[in-house]
Amino acid sequence: MRAAVAGLPEPALSRAAVDRAGEHRTNEAWLSAAWLRDSTRAVLVAQDRTLVAEDEAGQLGIVLLPSSSAPDGMRYFLGTDTTGVDYFAVSVRDLKPYRTMGTREAGLRETGTLLSARDVGLLVHAVALDAWHRTHPFCPRCAHATDVAFGGHMRRCPSCRTEHFPRTDPAVIMLVTDTEDRCLLARNAAWEEGRWSVLAGFVDPGESLEQAVRREVLEEVGVRADAVRYAGSQAWPFPASLMLGFFASATHPRITVDGEEIAQARWFSRGELREAMTEGVVALPSGVSIARVMIERWYGGPLPESPSW
Repeated sequence: MRAAVAGLPEPALSRAAVDRAGEHRTNEAWLSAAWLRDSTRAVLVAQDRTLVAEDEAGQLGIVLLPSSSAPDGMRYFLGTDTTGVDYFAVSVRDLKPYRTMGTREAGLRETGTLLSARDVGLLVHAVALDAWHRTHPFCPRCAHATDVAFGGHMRRCPSCRTEHFPRTDPAVIMLVTDTEDRCLLARNAAWEEGRWSVLAGFVDPGESLEQAVRREVLEEVGVRADAVRYAGSQAWPFPASLMLGFFASATHPRITVDGEEIAQARWFSRGELREAMTEGVVALPSGVSIARVMIERWYGGPLPESPSW
């Protein structure tokens, strides 16, 4: 019997190659000067999408514009690479006016496993910031319109002077195994037939991550989890989550689904999961999700391709 091993390969959306250079965020003069440099590059972001293109070698990358060619819009400082190039994101309503021959629109769900570490790190950062700015234009204390500050990493209210920072919602995602080392997978009631994944849920106020794992597993499928072990994390900016991965064990495998959030749940041996995927009965999350990384870590290698999401 093989036991699930804590620790994960680096999830696709956790890769990065640009120093966020947070020390520059409070220096408006530095940010203004950086924006005007010939070497500075800007990525356009509209909701969770940007423009991408393939280079001569067929490598997909995000389209980076010289800052002098970038349109007006909310600007977010993303960082500086090892060659001294500074990167910004510019928020736009629509990408269509900026499309040129050879470029197309795409989002992180489609491209997260295809982009380089530099590009995926920039895009995750840009998408997360833009999602927050688009939904937090007013001060929650006095309702006055707020101003972008700190290179896009804060909004300041000019009326009551309150400073507001981007929100990140912690969520636990857990792969539970039983005494036979079978993996617990479930189908959310909102998903179409055939879509399965590991369990996940948001952390309650005043709750530890380990407590959240045990509570969510018990609430959703009636299984008591123990031996909770941290595995790894991944940003999930749709719109503002941080997925914290865990492995856990269950000594009593009886499942009782809640009937509201979870429609089905069952234990899979490695052979059963492979067979179900080969037959098209089970579709797992795509490789852009930490869920897939966790399942394949338990499985011991890549799983067969199947319609994924």
